[in-house]
Amino acid sequence: MDETATLIDSYTEMTELLLPNDTNTLGRALGGAVLHWMDICGAIAAMRFSNRECVTASMDHVDFISPIDIGEVVVVEGYVFSVGQSSIEVKVDVRAENPVEGDQRPTTSSYFTFVALDDDGVPTEVPSLDCPSEAEQALRDEAIDGRRQQLEELVDRLES
Repeated sequence: MDETATLIDSYTEMTELLLPNDTNTLGRALGGAVLHWMDICGAIAAMRFSNRECVTASMDHVDFISPIDIGEVVVVEGYVFSVGQSSIEVKVDVRAENPVEGDQRPTTSSYFTFVALDDDGVPTEVPSLDCPSEAEQALRDEAIDGRRQQLEELVDRLES
């Protein structure tokens, strides 16, 4: 495949209002709800990039670093930062926003791998990733470095 697509072609932002159905008894976001939103955002980014149906192959380690409280806006952002032959790597970040005060804080992030499928449901080639702007190059580099650091920290924890 000689096609290319840009990182910005894949950029996806979703917002959710945290309501009681997605909270625990403390009025904070259920981890499973946040993971669900992250998976959807990542899949949309992969599909926008490849113009194909995409399925989740894996999700890297996730740490919830800050709670999301009922009534806050959940902002989920994803973009493609690397590709293989049929695989698409997507970084997904989540932040909480107080809609009254406008304060924002990061809550979690992770790296997903999706596989693009053809019309028969068979893995198929994806476009090459192009990052023509400095901003796109910086996002790609940040994702690659962040994933490498996360994996190194995980290996260090397992070895100690």
